[in-house]
Amino acid sequence: QVQLVESGGGLAEPGRSLKLTCTISQRTANYRNMAWFRQASEKEREFVAAIRWSGGNTFYGDSVKGRFTISLDKTKDSVYLQMNDLQPEDTAVYYCAAGNPILSATRDSGVYRIWGQGTQVPVSS
Repeated sequence: QVQLVESGGGLAEPGRSLKLTCTISQRTANYRNMAWFRQASEKEREFVAAIRWSGGNTFYGDSVKGRFTISLDKTKDSVYLQMNDLQPEDTAVYYCAAGNPILSATRDSGVYRIWGQGTQVPVSS
């Protein structure tokens, strides 16, 4: 069974940076897209960023564009989320996801087949 393992979360002060890592246990054609979502307390899950293993095409949510960067390392079967200039409104549990959505559904959490356990990112001074 393919699994996703996340790491790198933790408390950050406003303006600081954190880097999240997600490693997939086995890359297959069923999981050509990797994505990050987040869910703040009492809010719906929100799309953060996505990337394709094949060509590195990247997609971002409006609230993180220009501050967050998604990247991948095929040699390590890992996807990263570099988060810069963190703000209190970025506080959430961040989830890694893998799936095979069509391009127009890249931001739709419902099309991703497997999910990581989530990692907490509280942003506070």
